[in-house]
Amino acid sequence: MGLLTQLLTLPLAPVRGTVWVLDQVLLTAEREYYDPAPVRDELAALEQQLLDGDIGPEEFDSREDELLDRLEWLEAHRQRLRTDS
Repeated sequence: MGLLTQLLTLPLAPVRGTVWVLDQVLLTAEREYYDPAPVRDELAALEQQLLDGDIGPEEFDSREDELLDRLEWLEAHRQRLRTDS
């Protein structure tokens, strides 16, 4: 940008800064939402609950199916992002 352009758009600097911050917040939230690590941690905790006898096989199967579906959905989303880029 030239000096004149910078001077003319100087009043918009706070808006550009705010937009950048919001973009960063959105990117961070998306990374956390689509991160498969918490789902894997839940699967490990669920298996430990089964081994400890805290839950029965029926509840384990039901919750495991939900978590595996979520993990599959996350992987599909990651594949879509790779093909779109």
